[in-house]
Parts: sequence; structure tokens; C-alpha cells
Amino acid sequence: MEEKILFVDDDPNILSSLKRQFHNQYSIVTAESGAGGITALKEKGPFCVVVADYRMPEMNGAEFLKRAREISPGTVRFMLTGQADLEAVVKVINEGKIFRLLLKPCLPNLMKKNIADGIAQYRLLLAEKILLEKTLGGSIKVLTDILALISPQAFSRANRLRRIMQEFIDKIMIKNAWQLQIAAMLSQIGCVTVPDFIISKVYHNKELLPNEFPMFQNHPKIGSEMIANIPRLKAISRIIAYQEKLYNGTGVPRDDVSGGDIPLGARILKISLDYDSMIQAGKRKERILEVMNQRAKLGWYDENLIKVLEKPVIKKKKYVLKEVSLAQLDNTMILADDLYNKKRSMLLGGKGMEITKSFIYRIINIDKNEGIKKPIKVMYPLDE
Repeated sequence: MEEKILFVDDDPNILSSLKRQFHNQYSIVTAESGAGGITALKEKGPFCVVVADYRMPEMNGAEFLKRAREISPGTVRFMLTGQADLEAVVKVINEGKIFRLLLKPCLPNLMKKNIADGIAQYRLLLAEKILLEKTLGGSIKVLTDILALISPQAFSRANRLRRIMQEFIDKIMIKNAWQLQIAAMLSQIGCVTVPDFIISKVYHNKELLPNEFPMFQNHPKIGSEMIANIPRLKAISRIIAYQEKLYNGTGVPRDDVSGGDIPLGARILKISLDYDSMIQAGKRKERILEVMNQRAKLGWYDENLIKVLEKPVIKKKKYVLKEVSLAQLDNTMILADDLYNKKRSMLLGGKGMEITKSFIYRIINIDKNEGIKKPIKVMYPLDE
């Protein structure tokens, strides 16, 4: 990895000196103003370390490093300052905007040691980030693969929900949008405790019997508790817990949370769930939106989010319907119809389900043992 350092100072002599000192060790970029530093961060990054002088015209070092943190949060930030500016700079340090403060004039050996410490800190944070992403991604993959094998209907619905959620992400700016995608994929994980026939009734918008309703109603709580055990998924666990909560505060969980206090992801997920149920029941989109607008007026949904759903889709990936053999299946395809074993006594995969490698292994084994219904109808992505 090329280790790049950005020095920002309005004194060109200091920048020249720093460049001479470090050019043999790192890739050095300099800027003579905060605005120039912002441009460098955007166009020449990512940087391991950025060192900024405090006293600069137009944009001082504190303002620049605050912007730098927003643009490149992983970059380790240093500030150079004179004695006269210490009181102002202490506040910046306490707010956590910089890694270390260096007093001017900073001797070459001291600067060298601090830059090395900054590089080490950057590597540590980067390694932690990569480890977390791989661990988190692997955990989610295992959970969704298990859901696909235990409850194909629940996995199929999770796939459809993720695609609906993506429409919202494409149409409005949502902070931490990745959380919505994961929440959609894990929203049905609690359904592993619910009998298949009840899941089928719910997903096809059919009424449950009084003794069946509590079984399904409890799945968000169960799913939320399962997800809460995975590090960094606390916010997603809360989205899953509130996925059946109405905007007016009724529904589960039965608490005082309502309106904007319900997590945004949960509000979008509730709309997505009901939208999907009506699609699966064969209703046209125009009629669905009409029903959902009526419900929004009754306090079911956040009306602003219903308006987002009404907006045209920016761009959708195009698929073509195909009939394929078992040998032709791959993980770029989506099941276009429910897939059963040959006797139709077992549902192997639900309509709308994205095919995974573990799913392919499973149906190959079932086909060897008792056979599966062929040919398999799939949606295959068109090359663009």
C-alpha cells in the first residue's frame, strides 16, 4: 500500500522542508490553504495522515481538520500550532477531532516519530475495519444461508424486501444506508421459529386464525434478540424489533415509541413489508399505493415515505425469464416461481429468492435422493 501524507500550511518554506524530510519514505502531497487541502483530500486521497497548521487565513486548521474528518474519517489527523493558540486548540483536541498536537517549531526527529505513530495508528484502524467487515459480512452470510435452507419462503421475502428497500435508498439520502439493506435481509430471521403454513398465509396476505397470529407476531422480537448478539448491529437489531410498529404507535412492540421516534429503517421496512404482501396477493401497484395512502392517513405509515414510494424508479436492473436445468443454475439468478421437490411435498425455494451456492448444493442433493420439479424457472440478468 502506498502510504500518502498530506501537509497543509500557508508557509511554503515549511511545506518544502517537510517534503524534503519525508519524500524518501512516503508519498507526500502539500497544500498552502485549507481549501487546497480539501481539494487534495477529494482528488488525491486516501491519505494515511494529514498534518495541518492551526493558524491559516480564511480556514484555520481546526475548521480544515473538521472537514477532513467528514471527507476521510479513516485518515489520522495532526495539528501544528504555536504557544499562542494552545487554548483554542485544546478544545479541538477534547472534541476528538485530532490524533495528536505538535508544537511549533517541531524538531525533525520528533516530527518523524509522530508521523510513524500516525502511520501505525492508521494501519491499526484499517486492519480493525477490514477484520470487522469480513467478520460481520461472514456472520450475516451464514445467517441468511441458514434462513434460505430452513425457511425458503422467509428468505425469498427477505430478498424481495431488500430490493424494495433499495428503491428508497436510490430515491432519498439516507445516512448509514447499508444498515437498511442488512435489516431487510435479516428481518425474517425470527421466522425460523414459525410453522411454514403460517408464514405462507402471512406472505400471501391471508388472514391468520386467532391462535396463529401470536406465533407470527413474535418473530420480530426473536429476530431482534438474535441479531443483538452480533457486534455493531445494535441499530439493525432495533430496526428489526420495530418492523411491525405503526407510525401512530400501535402494533408491536407494545411501548410508547411512535412517529419519528420509530427508527427510520423500521418505518421503511413496515411499508416494504405491506407493499410486498399486496404484490404477492396479486394487487396492481396503483391500487397498492391507493390503499397505502389511505392507511397513512389513519396513522399506519410515515406519509412522507409513502410519497417516496410513489416516485418512479431511477434505474432497475433488467432481467429475462428463462427455464434452466439444475446444472445451469448460478448465484446471479432469481427464482421466478416457487421450487418444489418432485412430489410437491416440500418447498425448496420461494419466488423472488436470490439463488446462493449453498441453495444449489442443497437442491443437487435433494435431486439425487428424490428429484426436484423441472425445468427451473429463473430471472436471469441481462448484460448492459
